[in-house]
Amino acid sequence: MEDDMSQYDRVIKGGTIIDGTRTRERFVGDIAIKDGLIAKITEGDGIDAASAKEVIDATGLNVVPGFVDLHTHYDGQLLWDPYLSCSSWHGVTSMAIGNCGFGFAPAHPEQRERLMLSMERVEAIPLACMKAGMDWDWETFPEWLDSLERRPKGVNVMSFVPLNPLMVYVMGMEDSKTREPTKDELAEMLRIMEEALDAGGVGYTMQRLGDGFTSVQRDYDGTPMPTDTMSDELVLEFAKVLKGRGEGIIQLTQAKDDVVADLEFGTALAEASGCPLLWNAVQVNERHPHQHRRMLRFVDEAREKGLEVWMQAITTPNDLRFMLDDFNLFDGNGAWRDVTIGDVDTRISKMQDPELRAAVREDYDHGSAPFVSGPVADLVIDSVTNKENEVYVGMTVAELGIAMDRHPADAMLDLAISERLKTVFYVVPFNYDEGLLNEILQNEWTVPGLSDGGGHTKFLNYGRYPSSMIETLVRERGSYTLEEAHYRLAAMPAKAAGFNDRGTLEEGRAADIVIYDYENLKLQPTEIAHDLPGDEWRYVQKADGYRYIIVNGEPIFIDGECTGATPGKLLRHGSAQGVSKVA
Repeated sequence: MEDDMSQYDRVIKGGTIIDGTRTRERFVGDIAIKDGLIAKITEGDGIDAASAKEVIDATGLNVVPGFVDLHTHYDGQLLWDPYLSCSSWHGVTSMAIGNCGFGFAPAHPEQRERLMLSMERVEAIPLACMKAGMDWDWETFPEWLDSLERRPKGVNVMSFVPLNPLMVYVMGMEDSKTREPTKDELAEMLRIMEEALDAGGVGYTMQRLGDGFTSVQRDYDGTPMPTDTMSDELVLEFAKVLKGRGEGIIQLTQAKDDVVADLEFGTALAEASGCPLLWNAVQVNERHPHQHRRMLRFVDEAREKGLEVWMQAITTPNDLRFMLDDFNLFDGNGAWRDVTIGDVDTRISKMQDPELRAAVREDYDHGSAPFVSGPVADLVIDSVTNKENEVYVGMTVAELGIAMDRHPADAMLDLAISERLKTVFYVVPFNYDEGLLNEILQNEWTVPGLSDGGGHTKFLNYGRYPSSMIETLVRERGSYTLEEAHYRLAAMPAKAAGFNDRGTLEEGRAADIVIYDYENLKLQPTEIAHDLPGDEWRYVQKADGYRYIIVNGEPIFIDGECTGATPGKLLRHGSAQGVSKVA
């Protein structure tokens, strides 16, 4: 047959190739794909179209390495969505899961529902939704990886070893939050860590947010997660495992009440493990620019000491839209947390309680600014469900108080209660000032992105960050050249997060390739999709301009339409067999 005589599976002809190395300027050329790998790259018209089974005409389009998203929470979604949207819609072809210490392995059968419940508040996915979508066929971490390997995947997935389920597996949920492990428990946890790393896990992850103002990713009942309260000594015991193996990565989300102590511990952890440290996260706060500058000094000083510390950076606007029926990022403020725990009826009852409401007013009067949203006074009423409330749309909460002739906190709660907490509030971005953001972007060790994909589904859409970067930071602002942008979107995060066989367009590497129309790439408006199990909803955001998104040589999206192909691989130890690794 003719196909059997073809030298290549596909040839991409005439595109503007930006190879992701940032050391080679863009050029017009051809790329040949064979057996999921890049077989040949030439400048100009160097590959005969007749040598391939399929030819993709990329004339006038950019041809770039598939993007690498090193911070996602798709651990549950992977069980019902092989394409891990929204990230894959924006050209992400490889992702790391198991971040912040969150995950579902290991897990005793009797702990499954409790682990899912612990993710309900922080990821804004109802327990019923997870129960409908997660067909548990694993207990141990190696069994979890085996389960992922068996499942169809549209994209490539690498898994860190999350510490929360590991600690719960050995100590139980409540004990893991409230006490140190016994000698035997510690030995068992370290054994499980070794087992998980042997199976293909890549280092370990945790969040350490304490129980104060910055603790915004809590358990379903408002209490901290196990890793939030774990001691420095316990963290360092796990670091010794990586030190002994001479391999691994640590992803750390640390933001307690003492920033200096946090950064000092980050340095100590990198020294103790001898491994790369992914610090999560740095972003601009226009009200307090010293915050990101202190983070940048930290990573620069760590590098000067010879420590491989990477700073993960939020590079897309923090324009959250949320409703009080499902929002958890006020959790660092006790007064707000108290009235936003429970189902809708429970929350409404709490919001009507005189003492609890007085505490919210007091918090407002003190000018307290929730960790993620900024001052409550500056929140904007984005949309309402009742026609009589339309007059308030576009007002800030401060203006709402004047319009309703009551305390602004009362006005906000009363408006929400009148709509059974379905009023949508909008956070005006305060992390996107061009000059301040450029300070982060130009640092040699900051990795743009931080999608949190799969998490915070009812108020965040950070999975759009590659499109946001190309459209705004490159095309409109000129903060990056295309060569620098595609290094930062692919090769840099691939190296930082341990993806060893992809991230650049080079012969012998995995054929993870994005082909897009640079001039016409544009984010679409955010919308609601009822595409979670049980017809549950989430916010989604797509982009125009992506022509082909290719994973291991197979297109998974063509002009925004899913092809149904599932060529993605589980990347044990950060790579797939038979593919060239980074030198």
